[in-house]
Amino acid sequence: MKKQGEQTLPIDWQAPWLAPYREAGQPLAQQVLDGASCAAALNSDPAMPVRFVPQAALPDGMAYEQFIFAQGGVPTRDGLHDFFNGIIWRHFPQSKRQLNRLQAAQIAADGVQAVRGPVRDAITVFDENAALLCAPDALWEALAARDWQRLFIELRPLWAQAWLLLFGHALLEKLVDPRKPITAHVYRAQPAENSIESLDAWLAQDLTAAKLAGKPFVPLPVLGVPGWWPANDNPVFYDDAQVFRPPRGAALPVSSRDR
Repeated sequence: MKKQGEQTLPIDWQAPWLAPYREAGQPLAQQVLDGASCAAALNSDPAMPVRFVPQAALPDGMAYEQFIFAQGGVPTRDGLHDFFNGIIWRHFPQSKRQLNRLQAAQIAADGVQAVRGPVRDAITVFDENAALLCAPDALWEALAARDWQRLFIELRPLWAQAWLLLFGHALLEKLVDPRKPITAHVYRAQPAENSIESLDAWLAQDLTAAKLAGKPFVPLPVLGVPGWWPANDNPVFYDDAQVFRPPRGAALPVSSRDR
């Protein structure tokens, strides 16, 4: 997979956060490694809901989102970022279309300006860096409070009842080279059942300009998720206040080593 000046950075498809996308994504990534463009590889999947076109198809001065809305094609560069965008289009077609509709409506209302407004900013944050969490109330409340010790240590068994799915394609790109500070913008999800199809249908209905403008996100350093990174088996992993930051104005948490 090409990234940053022809450097090869392979995707570890055994990473737990890629499990929902492995079956479809791994053979498409192999096509790229074998020499296909990202657009050609993505278009080879008959389940794709849109067509991917070369980046050169995007006219100068036309917004990317406006082009997708008007033309039905997704301008695509070679690289991890746009490859993962295609993977998310495949699995979340209704939600991606809804995000595009919301962007297009904002552009139609306000034009393309040098500074995006709050709605377009929030849509972009969601599209690039969101994670979807279906979880018991206690877990969500601990996350919203940034009570990391409760979230990851006291309530650790409850994670067996949670489902975290990464949506943002920039987030997936960053995790090809996993680093402890990588943080998702988490959006609470409540689908009828734990399937991607159900989650996509629910999310497409739930996403509105008004809701996104309210910034309904909570930060989550994703390598803290139980089972996602071997080092977090040790409670000391969560003592890093530069990553697991307390809410503003809160006292620093007591170290697990001092208990």
